[in-house]
Amino acid sequence: MSKYLNSTIVGIDVASEFSYVAILCPDGHEYRKPFKLVHTRNGFNYLLETIKKVENEFNMKPIFFMESTGVYHLTLFHFLKDNKFEVLVINPLVTNSNKNKSIRKVKNDRFDALSIAKLGKYEDVKVSSDLDLNIFTLKLLIRDYYKLIDDRSGYKKKLSSSLYISFSGYKDVFSDICGSVSINILKACPSPQAVLSAPKQDIMDILLCSRKGLKWAEKKYSKLMDCALNAQFISLPSSRLSISVTTCISLYEAIDAEAAKLLREIECFINSDEMPPALSKNILLLTSIPGIGYITAITILAEIGSIDKFVTPKQLVAFFGVDPAVNESGKFKGDRMKMSKRGTRLGRRALYAVALVAIMHKLIKYLFAVLRDQQEYQIRDPKLHQKMFLENNSKQVA
Repeated sequence: MSKYLNSTIVGIDVASEFSYVAILCPDGHEYRKPFKLVHTRNGFNYLLETIKKVENEFNMKPIFFMESTGVYHLTLFHFLKDNKFEVLVINPLVTNSNKNKSIRKVKNDRFDALSIAKLGKYEDVKVSSDLDLNIFTLKLLIRDYYKLIDDRSGYKKKLSSSLYISFSGYKDVFSDICGSVSINILKACPSPQAVLSAPKQDIMDILLCSRKGLKWAEKKYSKLMDCALNAQFISLPSSRLSISVTTCISLYEAIDAEAAKLLREIECFINSDEMPPALSKNILLLTSIPGIGYITAITILAEIGSIDKFVTPKQLVAFFGVDPAVNESGKFKGDRMKMSKRGTRLGRRALYAVALVAIMHKLIKYLFAVLRDQQEYQIRDPKLHQKMFLENNSKQVA
């Protein structure tokens, strides 16, 4: 049972430019019909005037409930907090599962606001009431960083496609087409014809910037010329296709520069006095785990917020959406277990990279042991494995 059963409750269904507000009296009746709240100064002041009337009538401060809507609820949340109200935020997964309890299907903003108010008044739901603005800002910056990285990857794929059409075989010369040497070659000579007509010394000067030596540069130049000669016959002949190559390079470099700039800003933000000292300590703690780097640690901590919100590891597992989705009904039991994927998508992405490295690291050790000992891989009981480990250690000590 909710501890707010005898309280005045305000439920708010938040949108980008306006919200709908529903007010429930202490006895559960509607104080008035749900009304529209425009997100302006006048709109917020009108809300305060309405709430003041409610306070005077029932001689108590109301409790506000709203669902988390990405960023749209934040301005109203902070406005109410600044005016000393208790504001509780509900996960939208909870509100969505409770909005249509009646047989008749109803979906509008007024009904949703009333559903949120009833959910807060009558149900004991998990809510959050505190928002660390600096940690939230860090989360947004990290998400912007990943968005830039994804955009950069998109233009790298587009460049690869353009080269396949206009400069076939180029990827055999430079495995990383967006490496510094490759980029500079393509900026100077974006087509096979441009490579063949360019002075050898101009291309050699670019190749020598790699600092891999003259022998490597000569070998790479020869391979590039062979590729250009071959591409003249098998690639599309239009000279205009090189525009696509140079456009992709320009956009790739611009996004790469912005990503690097944003990462520097994130590092400065973390090291500033605005951040709690615990954050730097937690970054060091996470990076002590094999496979977790600096960016991954920041991503995980920014997505989590405060670890104090979680009482058990299972709660954190559910937050990341890697808990199993149960599929059972009567005698039917689903035999295919899937992740729920209802938590933080970016957090799962960071963990996936770590887990993949950890598994590969362990697998390589297995490969080494099998080849070294020339014995087939055996699955052992953990207790037997521990016994063998202790026996081997005792022999070494002796």
